[in-house]
Amino acid sequence: MAEITFDDFLKVDVRVGRITRAEPYPEARKPAIKLWVDFGGALGEKRSSAQITRHYEPETLIGRQVLAVVNFPPRQIGKFVSEVLVLGLPDENGDIILIGPERDVPVGGRLH
Repeated sequence: MAEITFDDFLKVDVRVGRITRAEPYPEARKPAIKLWVDFGGALGEKRSSAQITRHYEPETLIGRQVLAVVNFPPRQIGKFVSEVLVLGLPDENGDIILIGPERDVPVGGRLH
């Protein structure tokens, strides 16, 4: 594992946002869900493509708070542009479980 400095860590901007819209993305190479996440303030709403179809249905994601890296460059995923990387952890089968706060917090808050 490569070591990083604390200054390196501070360069990664992880914020909390609220999913406002979610749609199936069957055109993706791997099954995915298109997400629209509101980070409030100057960041506003950003899009993400997430391979989370094993544990989530689009309609169950609306209103959920998630953590995302917001300072990566946009990435083209098929015909969809993913602007943020929503964070998750793999379960015992490698399927992603989303990461979010255990209680509601103000959107746009930065991970410390």
